[in-house]
Amino acid sequence: MKQSQQSNDPLAAPPGMISVTVDGRTVLVPRTMPDWQGRQVPTTMLQACELAGVTVPHYCYHPKLPVAGNCRMCLVEYGVPALGPDRKPMRQPDGSLVIKKSPRPAIACATPVSPGMEIYTSTPTVKLMRQSVLEFLLINHPLDCPICDQAGECKLQEYSVEYGRASSRFVETKVHKNKQVDLGPRIMLDQERCILCSRCIRFTRDVVGDDALGIVNRGSYSAIAAYPGTTFDNNYTLNTADICPVGALTSKDFRFQMRVWFLKETMSLCASCGTGCNIVIGSRENRIYRFTPRQNDAVNSCWMCDYGRLNYRWIERADRLTNPGGTKLTKPDWEDAINGIAAGLKQTIPGHIAIVASARLTNEELYLVRRLAQFLGAPTDCAPRSGPADNLLLCADRNPNTKGAQLLGIAASLPGANLPVFARLIRNGTIRSLLVFGEDVTRHGIAPEDLARLDFLVASDIHSNGTTMISHYFLPGCAHVEKRGSFTNVHGRIQKFEKAVDPPGLARPELYWLSELVCRVTGQSVGRTVESVFEAMRAEVPAFRNIAWADLEDHGVATSV
Repeated sequence: MKQSQQSNDPLAAPPGMISVTVDGRTVLVPRTMPDWQGRQVPTTMLQACELAGVTVPHYCYHPKLPVAGNCRMCLVEYGVPALGPDRKPMRQPDGSLVIKKSPRPAIACATPVSPGMEIYTSTPTVKLMRQSVLEFLLINHPLDCPICDQAGECKLQEYSVEYGRASSRFVETKVHKNKQVDLGPRIMLDQERCILCSRCIRFTRDVVGDDALGIVNRGSYSAIAAYPGTTFDNNYTLNTADICPVGALTSKDFRFQMRVWFLKETMSLCASCGTGCNIVIGSRENRIYRFTPRQNDAVNSCWMCDYGRLNYRWIERADRLTNPGGTKLTKPDWEDAINGIAAGLKQTIPGHIAIVASARLTNEELYLVRRLAQFLGAPTDCAPRSGPADNLLLCADRNPNTKGAQLLGIAASLPGANLPVFARLIRNGTIRSLLVFGEDVTRHGIAPEDLARLDFLVASDIHSNGTTMISHYFLPGCAHVEKRGSFTNVHGRIQKFEKAVDPPGLARPELYWLSELVCRVTGQSVGRTVESVFEAMRAEVPAFRNIAWADLEDHGVATSV
């Protein structure tokens, strides 16, 4: 009987846990939870409510930012166990705790929970407080929802419908602030829409380390602004448009381009560097409109850099390769191209052929290149790409899959080390055949006059370049947004991505024609789907051995090598 009473006692909880009651439902929550920096801090009311499945509206709170507690939208009522003269919790005759309700509400985002606490999120008083907070926020807010870029993603709209008043009591003249303020090269500010939640200030100051934003003026005239004489310009400014709960901060790139409810959202990865930030691709009618970050605490939290976010316009460039071609191909036909390439490769001699593969190809495509290289006895390499890094997400390695190429044996520990060797062997006549997948080797030390010495040159790429223009066969490839596959980031995490749009013309994902080419040349089939090739790869490559395609799910898996 005592054990039963003990198990039902709100003050009894396993080590590291606290028992709290949310709207009449008792739940166990961790005593501490990670804050925005990953440090263990006391669990708050808001976090406890989320764990209980109860939504507490909020504006200024963000799980990846320091707590500010300034919007007051998350006000709730609460009670704690009453203490007797002996400073011990008082109990009812039935053994239940006597709860002393606080006469004042609390902001759920910043108030820690305590054993036996009861939280009330839907009382008449709480509803009235939410209505009042929203009424104050909307006093000077412009009535421009139909033309606002945040429409469809606006928490002010959502909370106004769910918690606000049906009519406004405000009859005075609204305060008018500046609209279309050019805050920086990529961000536009509408001061009238801002509710001063300070998310943008805290993100820029505490996450990026660039104390560039602040609040100027007082009272109803307060507004967000950049430091006088400066512009808001760092590599992470567009994250402020993501976390802005209203339409105050908008991206100049996406502004007035498309309504968000028309966009198809596809889970993908950023391919602009080796970090492998998780993203969502917004597209409609086979056109990409924006990249936005997707949360993955093991990689990019919920941020991404402006460099990667805006690096997609090249996909629609006019010089896209859309058909197979080359000096030895009489018509733009895939069957003729694969047959011609397979016939040429069967005549090559080991030691007289080399392969250059891009570290922008997927793991699965690089595995097929590996199979081809092993059969042909061809040395391989990848072209390096580098650029300035920062202390947050942007990596110096501008290839998304250098680590995957290294794990598969396509690239050495120093990518590009073999390219000068290839150039020298081509010039002295040792290398007579060259396969180039996804690179322009004329920009990496192998001159066009060297390529002209070759008996057999095959190239593939997304755009026309110096290598494809003089190749005997060239094949149109696909950007990563046009296919499925996986990358391995610089930290060894394998992550998958999905197809968002179709490639132009007759362009096909490299995996399709590489698997066909491997089958024609080696006589061995590994399938033509990403899943089948991944299974073949994990059976052969130690780094992938204990990982199945299904294990990758949404956030990937770290390799053991």
